Amino acid sequence: MYLHSTAGAADPPGSTHTLAADGGGIFAGVESWIADNFTPIADGLSNFVFAEVTLGGVTFPWIVSWLILGAIVFTIYFGFIQVRKFKLATDLVRGKFTDKNEPGEINHFQALASALSGTVGLGNIAGVGAAVTIGGAGATFWMICAGLLAMASKFVECTLGVKYREEHEDGTVSGGPMYYLSKGIADRFRNGFGVGLGKVLAVLTAIGILFFGIIGGNMFQSNQAFAQIRDVTGGDDGIFGSDGSALIFGIILAIVIGIVIIGGIKSIANVTSRLVPTMGVLYIVACLVVILVNFTAVPAAVGEIISGAFTGEGVAGGMIGALIVGIQRSAFSNEAGLGSAPIAHSAVKTKNPATEGFVALLEPFIDTVIVCTMTALTIVIAKPAIWTQGFADVNQNGADAPDGVTVTSNAFATVMPWFPYVLTVAVVLFAISTLITWGYYGEKAWGYLFGRNTVSIRIYQVLFCVMSAAGAVLTLQSVIDFADAVLFLLALFNITGLYLLLPVVKKEVKDFLGKIDSGEIQKKEKTKV
Repeated sequence: MYLHSTAGAADPPGSTHTLAADGGGIFAGVESWIADNFTPIADGLSNFVFAEVTLGGVTFPWIVSWLILGAIVFTIYFGFIQVRKFKLATDLVRGKFTDKNEPGEINHFQALASALSGTVGLGNIAGVGAAVTIGGAGATFWMICAGLLAMASKFVECTLGVKYREEHEDGTVSGGPMYYLSKGIADRFRNGFGVGLGKVLAVLTAIGILFFGIIGGNMFQSNQAFAQIRDVTGGDDGIFGSDGSALIFGIILAIVIGIVIIGGIKSIANVTSRLVPTMGVLYIVACLVVILVNFTAVPAAVGEIISGAFTGEGVAGGMIGALIVGIQRSAFSNEAGLGSAPIAHSAVKTKNPATEGFVALLEPFIDTVIVCTMTALTIVIAKPAIWTQGFADVNQNGADAPDGVTVTSNAFATVMPWFPYVLTVAVVLFAISTLITWGYYGEKAWGYLFGRNTVSIRIYQVLFCVMSAAGAVLTLQSVIDFADAVLFLLALFNITGLYLLLPVVKKEVKDFLGKIDSGEIQKKEKTKV
């Protein structure tokens, strides 16, 4: 759910988004003042986080290398656990190894749905469209590979999330990188350096999650949702083109979001456990319609994806170009290694931290390997003119890639001319689910930094809802660019901590699998999610 992915999978720092805004009055003045004063700060951080390195003639942000290197190390360290224990992960989601009376707030399926609601979003629609335009069909192959590797990163961070979570007297739970970095590193090294390092990493991570939660996971989502609704209803001349319509939309959205997040993770889980499957099924069914209508083209499309991965002509030529774009799309979609998902997974009902690590590894599989791949396959099979011409323009003439969401929408329109309306529903559902989940993530970061008493949390919730409403009106482009950079800067802090805590995760895995082997934990035959 990377924000720049709306424009493309390889956007440079400071790139712009197509955002809605009411251009007059006080809002324009506020936006202008913020842009003038905040842009240098945003540009500075973005230039560092998204600084590019060159490999084989292709440039890409170094942060992508950091994320994929971590995923490779974790995959090897745990012996390709995402492959060996995939069946166990699905059994755990179905509740076959856990008891409803175990400590925590939500079951494994609800935890997975809550975390997925924060990652499945516009990046799966728009970002993939841009990726296959820049990198060609072959980018899809490497996107899948990177998604499979990212499963190991989610496994590690979410195991730690449960291991070091805090269970409060009222039965609620707080977890995430703020807790496993501070408590875990201090516990493992048991010296002043370990305590200090863990605390610094934890505070920096909490600040990053809080800032992105309020801006990127909040304002950007409400803005994009309104933009799509306004565009599909006639733009400036439609029913949502009048002055004030954006603010009214934002207020209504904020009320809906506020009702959900005030109820806590149980309320959030109840919504996302229904919303995520609904929007996922809606979107995948639309993909399948296009694929089935063009069924005879499927073998050729699959062949194009595989051959393009090694011989493609995208992005300055050959395998390296397709590989980089595919990996980048995966990293910017599933957030593996950033430390956000462990916050939701930490609330799960379990006595064994490794159980949620196994459940969490399914997240990149669903988000990237399934949803992103379905989008890419739909585009490659449908071959809309904007994609074929866009690919030629980008790689032969050096032109900018067409808007990713337009590429995807046009692919669906080859079979379903009315698809923009379906896409609008999907975008709104994706925005709401992301808003809900990042509202919770931000709340946990706020509680870690400022205390989790009732007054403190209510202040945060009001602030979050106000910013949701404002997001439909203000673009705050420089602030959103800054939030982008902050989110991915988290990977620097989080993965450093994950490396230090790998032995802890290995012990948890050994203990849990040992309980299954000994019969202490037995598989239940009849379960209900």
